Amino acid sequence: MYRLKIALPFFLSFVFLSFASPSDISRSEPYAAARQRMVEEDLKARDITDAQVLQAMGKVNRHLFVEEGLRNRAYADYPLPIGEGQTISQPYIVALMTQWLSPKPGEKVLEIGAGSGYQAAILAELGAKVFTIEIRPTLAQKAAALLKRLGYTQVSVKAGDGYFGWKENAPFDAIIITCAANHIPPSLIEQLKEGGKLIVPLGETTFHQTLTLITKVKGDLKVREITGVRFVPMTGEAERH
Repeated sequence: MYRLKIALPFFLSFVFLSFASPSDISRSEPYAAARQRMVEEDLKARDITDAQVLQAMGKVNRHLFVEEGLRNRAYADYPLPIGEGQTISQPYIVALMTQWLSPKPGEKVLEIGAGSGYQAAILAELGAKVFTIEIRPTLAQKAAALLKRLGYTQVSVKAGDGYFGWKENAPFDAIIITCAANHIPPSLIEQLKEGGKLIVPLGETTFHQTLTLITKVKGDLKVREITGVRFVPMTGEAERH
């Protein structure tokens, strides 16, 4: 039985109209200035200090992970709708969650809520081997196709309910949940390796949650609350608990 140890507080996954085509990918340069502004003003100017995270955020073309009609807003620091009532998280939150998770090259990371694939791409840029699950089959297919087209061969995408994790590829060095949960699915704790980290928007799933970092240490779950956030809720099995 895992026990929670709470530390003191330290202080958005989805039908697309279209995804990027090969010709879109070759025309990414016009967005370079907007991407650099995002890094400098929305990330560096706040508390994103990890150089590798900043490099990844400055490299991945976020505009390819949103609908074509929203590309001119892709580098603004707020979520954007991506269909089926879902959103792609604001850049700052993606960077913040990645920084706290701090995956190392070669580590296995499980993501719950693939969405458009943007968070998975950021993790892959850090050298992680990413396993990402999306409960909506159409979105999973689109994310998989885009990630493959962009060359992220170390990302595996599965359509399914992330509540149960991905047992055949466990244990994981880290788990990132990009949807709100009012509890941590037991299967995910089981699939997190000793010393591993799990980050999740934890709390009331329809309003605000607390971004929470959990570290698995010798049968205990050490919990650190980071900041208030608002994510779309986890669906599927999670709704029955």
